[in-house]
Amino acid sequence: MKAEAIRHVAGIGAGRMGRGIAHVFAYAGYRVTLVDAKPRDDAGHAKLLADARGEIEGNLTALAEFGAFDGALIPDMLARIHFTAKLEDLADADLIFEGVTETMEAKELAFRALSQAAGADAIIASTTSTLPVDQLAAFVTRPSRFLNAHWLNPAYLIPLVEVSPGAATDEGVLNTVTEILERVGKVPVVCAPTPGYIIPRIQSVAMNEAARMVEEGVASAEDIDKAIRTGFGPRYATMGLLEFIDVGGGDILYHASRYLSANLGSDRYQSPRNVIDNMEQGRNGLRDGKGFYDFEAMDVPAYQRDQMARFVGLFRHLNLLPAPGEAK
Repeated sequence: MKAEAIRHVAGIGAGRMGRGIAHVFAYAGYRVTLVDAKPRDDAGHAKLLADARGEIEGNLTALAEFGAFDGALIPDMLARIHFTAKLEDLADADLIFEGVTETMEAKELAFRALSQAAGADAIIASTTSTLPVDQLAAFVTRPSRFLNAHWLNPAYLIPLVEVSPGAATDEGVLNTVTEILERVGKVPVVCAPTPGYIIPRIQSVAMNEAARMVEEGVASAEDIDKAIRTGFGPRYATMGLLEFIDVGGGDILYHASRYLSANLGSDRYQSPRNVIDNMEQGRNGLRDGKGFYDFEAMDVPAYQRDQMARFVGLFRHLNLLPAPGEAK
């Protein structure tokens, strides 16, 4: 199935993730079904689904008030979403995202039920942030049409989706999912199905280190977060981590890491083997022409100018760009 053939997108699990995904696809013009899959009585289903509708409407309204789009479109967007507790309503869904509780038991129940309810051509995607995609694939009847698509909350706002194919995932299915995500304004990246994927793995290290610094009395929580908002965050919103290594110099990272490791008494600061190899082989990044990136064929002055423009634009948006002062 090609991305242009997808007309009906569904979510099983009407919690925060399911609501965010329903919002994204309804906003983009797709027919959407959102299923409350938990065992409840009729009144419980009705309340949960009413809450889901109310949250989606509230988020759409807020975005319209912030000038993201014309709020007159909201009724049509909401009308595209079918809120239900009936799995049989998924029979003609082309793409189904699973967003149930993050336990293997809950996933197994959901995928076994989905395998019975979904059509043979449907693509099924988990949204797990922790569980191995190949273990989950054992619960579906057509693993070639199964993969993981890890959205970052709030799903209707954050552009990134980390897509992880399993060993049995058909390449065409991977291509279809990445293309449909791009069509609805998301930025998919493909990564191996390893614990933590990309963002959770990086942010767990950063968040634990921030908490550790509070514990050690390095700085207050307020000052650490101020440093993140005005330094760390803007820097890596403008350049990626690996790009920054190349711009600053891989050897600088290596020596700084050795110092931190020795003086803070922890191996967690040590550089990985590829940073050491790059330094030893003269691939320290921009100044050497090669590092994690290849700069040799790049117009470096144009790249640096574009980099500065991104910084200026971001700092202006954040009200962090100082105005020039008068002569003293």
